[in-house]
Amino acid sequence: MLFSMKQTCEKTGMTYEALKFYCNQGLVPNVKRDAGNRRVFDERDIAWIESLGCLKRCGLSIQEMRYYVQLCQQGTASIPERKVILAQKREALLEQIAQLEDAVAYVDQKQKFYDDVLAGRQPYVSNLLNGEG
Repeated sequence: MLFSMKQTCEKTGMTYEALKFYCNQGLVPNVKRDAGNRRVFDERDIAWIESLGCLKRCGLSIQEMRYYVQLCQQGTASIPERKVILAQKREALLEQIAQLEDAVAYVDQKQKFYDDVLAGRQPYVSNLLNGEG
């Protein structure tokens, strides 16, 4: 079964503009066309487009994704290099997760502090104000 651009966008959660851009950038190789010369996609294309969305969320640039596509098209010989790319992105993602966890801990600590101040359990102290706020 073949899917139109609109149907593919609905299935992948990608905007029409983003899908068109990805196609024009060569990130969706071997795009098929219908009798009206409109792009159409099969299930394998949709699975690949979903992979592109994940690669984007992993922080790959368009240039990096284009290189990754080239590697994928080389078959199993390029798997070691693809593994290195993904391992590097994984490390960067873990660092981002740690930073986000620190940010959540800060927000939690501040919320508790504000709750304690509002309940009269703790005096208000500010790093910005001299004396009471």
